[in-house]
Amino acid sequence: MNPQKSRTLLPLLFTGVLMGALDLAIVGPALPAIQADFGMTSRQLAVLFNAYVLCQMIGTPLLAKFADRVGPRLAYLVSIGFFAGGSLLLVIAPDPWVLYLGRSLQGFGGGGIFPIAAAVIGNTLPPRERGPALGILGTVFGLAFLVGPIMGGLLLPYGWHWLFLINLPIAAVLMLGAFRVLPAAAGSARKPLDIGGIATLSVALAALVLFVSSLDTNELLHSLLSGRSALAAGVLVVLVPVFWRIENRAADPIVRPGLLRSRPVATASLIGTGIGAIQSGGAFYPALAIAAIGVTPSTASWMLLPGVLGAIIASAIAGRLVNRISTRTIVTVSVLMVVCSLLIFGLAHISVASFILASVLGSTGLGGVQGAPLRMVIIENSLPGERGTAQGLLSNFTSMGRLVGAALVGSIAASAGSGAVGYQAAFLGMTVVAGIMLALGLTLSAKGAGQADEAKPLPS
Repeated sequence: MNPQKSRTLLPLLFTGVLMGALDLAIVGPALPAIQADFGMTSRQLAVLFNAYVLCQMIGTPLLAKFADRVGPRLAYLVSIGFFAGGSLLLVIAPDPWVLYLGRSLQGFGGGGIFPIAAAVIGNTLPPRERGPALGILGTVFGLAFLVGPIMGGLLLPYGWHWLFLINLPIAAVLMLGAFRVLPAAAGSARKPLDIGGIATLSVALAALVLFVSSLDTNELLHSLLSGRSALAAGVLVVLVPVFWRIENRAADPIVRPGLLRSRPVATASLIGTGIGAIQSGGAFYPALAIAAIGVTPSTASWMLLPGVLGAIIASAIAGRLVNRISTRTIVTVSVLMVVCSLLIFGLAHISVASFILASVLGSTGLGGVQGAPLRMVIIENSLPGERGTAQGLLSNFTSMGRLVGAALVGSIAASAGSGAVGYQAAFLGMTVVAGIMLALGLTLSAKGAGQADEAKPLPS
């Protein structure tokens, strides 16, 4: 890649990730306005949310694999196109059904943006430059959750439609830039498409989303035994081994079984699952502040701001350090910060000072581990022609963790007691998840990422 294209490449990828992440960050403020405009029930809003989650989880492996087959340029154009098309449908939607379709298209396209960007970084930049670039990618993702609420507050007075309409000019610029600078060559030879794997994986992910969305944290046992939950769980139990069998036989599997057999990839994916679980459990932090300190919901949200800043800074620093010190060290230190945060939330007397301290420790720890370190592990232990798929795999494991984490915290809080007592018990319980992450992190490579890559080049 010539120097001029190289200078344009990273801003292009960063802007795409920012657009996708901003849509996650600003949709919350739009939901009450959408509900009022269309007279939607809370259940219909849940469907709108779950449609995005489901289609994002389906879109991530499919678009990542598409990038490996046909090259990142076309796959990125398709991802941005789906996202922009969904945004347009949301703006012009005459009824809730068009809203569902628009949000589904957004989710499907958004699922491809981050893993394709990470794979392009892995395949086009020298080993020493990958860590800093991935660190900035994580910083951009975190920045969206700082800027998003501010943008929501600025645009909502003019109508919720503007929150989605703003995506269209950004998407147009991204598509033009992608056409000019992204590599067009396919990463691997064309082989028969893994139709069976695609179908099986899609249905299995749909069953997972249905299962988690069926859980009632106030009556967990009853909801687990309900017909919908039992059906979804049964489908999952049947399809997981079927999917594994199909992938072992496919000429060009949607997920190469060797990836999952790779100990570093499996370890990074499991750590990513824990990250997702703790992140989604963090949605209950404001509820703890309201119950324990008596602050308003608005103040509780502002109290999270120092933690968001910590995550942004930590992601950038981890990206710089990943070539100099071991991935194991970065992950261990970061997860220890998360453990300390959960222990403070779970055991300490909750005051403004202790709440902010715990929030900063936890968010900084998550920011340090979720960006460059895990993404670099995936890059180093996957073939150049499958790095999109591998990055998508990590993204999906993180999404699965997010699905389960909120339900887990909610169920523990509901059963342990009312108010702050229940939430503190839930966060104390989440230290088990962080402890497993810590144990897994200790098994990672003791070498710096760039050293590992240069010492052991992967076959093409």
